[in-house]
Amino acid sequence: MAAARGNRWGHRDATMILVAYRHGLRVSELVDLRWNQVDFQAAALHVRRVKQGTPSVHPIIGDELRALRRLQREQQPKSPFVFTSERGAPFATAGFARMFERAGDEANLGLKAHAHMLRHACGYALANKGHDTRALQAWLGHRNIAHTVRYTELSPTDSKISGEHER
Repeated sequence: MAAARGNRWGHRDATMILVAYRHGLRVSELVDLRWNQVDFQAAALHVRRVKQGTPSVHPIIGDELRALRRLQREQQPKSPFVFTSERGAPFATAGFARMFERAGDEANLGLKAHAHMLRHACGYALANKGHDTRALQAWLGHRNIAHTVRYTELSPTDSKISGEHER
């Protein structure tokens, strides 16, 4: 996120990365996000999934809520879309992919960053915090739990693994 802040669109770009990561959004879900999905009063995001995923409502916490409020306040021209290009059009998936790759280069990650890494990072982070597979499935909107188990298979909180490490 810090690397994304380095350009004149830095707040928008950093907020896009934050929202995609926190909610495990696919790029197409991120760029299609609309203001009517953001409930500032309830601090909730109404997530619409693609690929026949399950929609859900996610909490929005402080820093993200502030970033979204600022983005809405500063957005010119006003748009129903949360993330817009310099010309006010909805942000394109390819544009986000390019921006994220540039931010990855700027951050000297040592590997080619691709936008879907944010979704995977979300899944692994939640698994590492001890969230169970069903909770992850609901958060990521997977219809089939087989797509979710990858995140919990090597989780350090898995009792099979931690029990073996103690021996």
